Amino acid sequence: MLIGIVVGNVWATRKEDSLNGLKLMVVQRLDLAHNKLAESFVAVDCVGAGIGERVLITTGSSARKALYNQESPVDAAIVGILDQEEMMGKKPESD
Repeated sequence: MLIGIVVGNVWATRKEDSLNGLKLMVVQRLDLAHNKLAESFVAVDCVGAGIGERVLITTGSSARKALYNQESPVDAAIVGILDQEEMMGKKPESD
């Protein structure tokens, strides 16, 4: 699983049928060990996350399981909204 920050939305009027009705979000991966942002990618939102929220993301076949659709062409899904993180007894700096 990954930790990231939702930085935007994606709208696609034409897409694969199994993606209809799914909310697509742009997420930027967060590297907590170095307190920096890494690559961005698109993830299906399973929990109603909003822009600016820190989220828990699952990838690969686990992302499809979160959607309950093994045939959907999804490789990343937001499965949680984080309240806080802690690294070696310290909370990360807030933005």
